[in-house]
Amino acid sequence: MPNSPVSGWDPATTALLSLLTQTGRGPKRGGLFALWLTLRVAQDLLLELPAIDRAQRRRVQALERRLSSLTMPPPLRRALAAAVGQLRELRADTVPQILSQLVAPARETQGPEAAEAVALAVRQARQAVNRR
Repeated sequence: MPNSPVSGWDPATTALLSLLTQTGRGPKRGGLFALWLTLRVAQDLLLELPAIDRAQRRRVQALERRLSSLTMPPPLRRALAAAVGQLRELRADTVPQILSQLVAPARETQGPEAAEAVALAVRQARQAVNRR
């Protein structure tokens, strides 16, 4: 991706990262960072399935701990907590569904650009699952 500021990252995470750099401190920035972290972990888990090991389980636990310390709007906090709970199951076919449940809270709390980035990640996850 030649226009990507960070090589090797997909457009969805790059879009969230771009929004993050444009946002001042506070709950909105914390929410964008939380979305970005969750997207990265979900996408990496999708790439690694079915070979999930202890390190991947620890990564989901680390995500949960990190999210608990971030300030973000309550609707997004609830949606991310549910997503992390579902990521613990680590099934490839559930990753698109898990991410799709973040689109509406992202739109409500972070704006349409963040929601579009998450929706893009959902489409990419569905394509990855269908290729299996």
